[in-house]
Amino acid sequence: MKQIGLSAVLVLGVCAPVYAQTIDGGAIDDIVAIASAYGEVSLEVQPNGQPRIAGEVDGLPYQVFFLNCDTGNCEDINFYAGFAGVKPTLDSVNAWNRTKRFGRAYVDADLDAVIEYDINLEHGVSRENLSAAFGVWSLVLGEFAGYVGYGADAP
Repeated sequence: MKQIGLSAVLVLGVCAPVYAQTIDGGAIDDIVAIASAYGEVSLEVQPNGQPRIAGEVDGLPYQVFFLNCDTGNCEDINFYAGFAGVKPTLDSVNAWNRTKRFGRAYVDADLDAVIEYDINLEHGVSRENLSAAFGVWSLVLGEFAGYVGYGADAP
């Protein structure tokens, strides 16, 4: 009987889940490190005192805004890229939003193309999950830039 009990303990010990490190909106340096795996980044400060990451993926500039930082631990991050001078039609922006799961597209007040992607960090996410989110953002950013013709020679 003791042998069965010991075996069960060994099996449970080997099979117990390994919990990944959780990152929340207070782990600014960890988030910057994850972002740097996808391209050049720098940490800046917004006029309201909250952090912001300025980054570039494959030559495409973007920003990550830290939001809702009332307690010193930001609840959300917002990936943002605006393409000044690129003016898609509303029909094409609506088609993007209808056919894509990730990345909210719109035209800003100057009718320039914008893409955003939000992540809730209020209770933390695993490092792997946040890295995957940066990977999704990198893909969405590239696809959207191509979709609206950013960098393409105008006729």
